Amino acid sequence: MSLSRREALGAAVALPIAAQAARAAPAASLPDKASFAATPVAYLDNASTHPISHGARAAMDAYVAGRTLDPTAAARKPVDRAATLAKFARLVNADPNEVTWVQSTTMGEQAVLRALGFPHRRGRIVTDTLHFHAAFPMYQELGKQGVDVQWVQAREGRIHLEDMAKAITPGTRLVSLSLVSTYNGFQHDLKAVCDLAHAAGALVYADIIHAAGAVPVDLYGSGVDFAACATYKWLLGDFGLGFLYARRGVLDALPLADFGYYGFAAPGAPPGIGLSPPQTHVYPMDPPGAQPVSYSQRPGALGHFGTGTYAQAVVAAIDHGLDHIERFGVPAIQAHAQALIGPLREGLAAKGYRIVTPAEARTPLLTALLPDAKARLTEPLARAQVRVSLHDHHLRVSPSLFNDARDVERLLAALPHA
Repeated sequence: MSLSRREALGAAVALPIAAQAARAAPAASLPDKASFAATPVAYLDNASTHPISHGARAAMDAYVAGRTLDPTAAARKPVDRAATLAKFARLVNADPNEVTWVQSTTMGEQAVLRALGFPHRRGRIVTDTLHFHAAFPMYQELGKQGVDVQWVQAREGRIHLEDMAKAITPGTRLVSLSLVSTYNGFQHDLKAVCDLAHAAGALVYADIIHAAGAVPVDLYGSGVDFAACATYKWLLGDFGLGFLYARRGVLDALPLADFGYYGFAAPGAPPGIGLSPPQTHVYPMDPPGAQPVSYSQRPGALGHFGTGTYAQAVVAAIDHGLDHIERFGVPAIQAHAQALIGPLREGLAAKGYRIVTPAEARTPLLTALLPDAKARLTEPLARAQVRVSLHDHHLRVSPSLFNDARDVERLLAALPHA
């Protein structure tokens, strides 16, 4: 029998994050300031865009040197793209064959919708108001085209499991959510949601852009069917490239909806992301064939969702970023962020800000309401050289592995009373 959301959260709180970090036994300590460029800014906006480390920059520079035909670059070993996919799969507990490249989180989500035949096949999609806000128009448009889109409303900054259960009725085809909300850091009990959805015959997609690299993620253990993320946040990569996960078994039942260069190979080609292009039958000296080309579909996520070329320089940054995360361990990174979130929460509350991040959240995002936040806070924070995410009526603070208590103190000193 699966735990309820409250039971699961209680168990998580009962096991201190510090103990999880100790079990990880990282060889290095946090904060890790040496790996990032020195800056006069107290940068606490990592949930928007994470700074690139010195090592990631060097890896990208090495790639660019090769692209300029720099003869000194010939001795540098190119990034093994299959190994990078395997590193990400290990981070989120998936099989490398279940992971492929995707341009962005949104592109991954749309690829899943296409594979499931939306909007033409209709059916019910359940999503919630703590999902990525930029996905809202997409689901509203699907609703206009005949899809039964059900919105689960947030209450007290949370999506309650009982509300999800009411929305996931027989005939639901997909449940789409953000594992960690970009708005306030709320984290779903993903396994509990998947159990509900699967019992109703539905599949589950999770946006994990604010989870992978920031909190422990177990895709296999959760039972989630699809997941996607870009890499310019907690994976320490850059814009333009990320990952799409599709659970094996689910893939086998999906028709092809994306047709691209990397999804097909020569007949009998070994699995993997090497080229092994299909065999043509139309050019001079080609072998004869009844069709213009002979090919096989690559196995796994690559065969279903591998399309055209992708940002090679970003692969170098991601590869380094995944090594960087592994060096410390996600539990230690999570514990470090929580050591800063605690004083932030207390300081914001003391100044009269209404915090909308659930108290039980163990994610590196803290959001507080303030009327006219952007208008009121832009100037004082710029003057103090402090960077957070400012919106019309809320601010979001998101510390990472290079931040320390002095960054927190600078922010709290710069903020006026609410």
